[in-house]
Amino acid sequence: MPLPDETPLDNAIPWVAQHNREYRESNGAEGHDWNGATTLLLTTMGRSSGRLRQNPLIYVEDGGAYHVVASFGGKPDNPDWYENLAAEPEVRIQVGDQVMDATARTLSAAEKAAVWDKCVDMWPDYDEYQKKTDRDFPVVAIRPS
Repeated sequence: MPLPDETPLDNAIPWVAQHNREYRESNGAEGHDWNGATTLLLTTMGRSSGRLRQNPLIYVEDGGAYHVVASFGGKPDNPDWYENLAAEPEVRIQVGDQVMDATARTLSAAEKAAVWDKCVDMWPDYDEYQKKTDRDFPVVAIRPS
């Protein structure tokens, strides 16, 4: 079932909230290309609040899916956006000016291995983040419906 049409709650991190707003308000003209990487806006249903949450995430497009890494900068826990989509895989993404309902799925170890180098090519810090923690970063494939 698609997510409801409502404005997601602002992110508590000010620069993330600003990125979200600029991306949305410019219809993707601002924020899609960010620090040498491409980003999308991922909207999830909050697993506790039941409210929409939105995060800009670096992505790699491969095989018709948008792949995102739940690195959380190398913190020991998965980011909330990942826990939200694990609980409810029906999500919405905005890629540039395209807004799409989609389904998210965590990749298996073999699937992750097949796209990991492309993710690191897009954002080399992923390798450094992984060294900070024993947590194996989930990689998620988001496929438009």
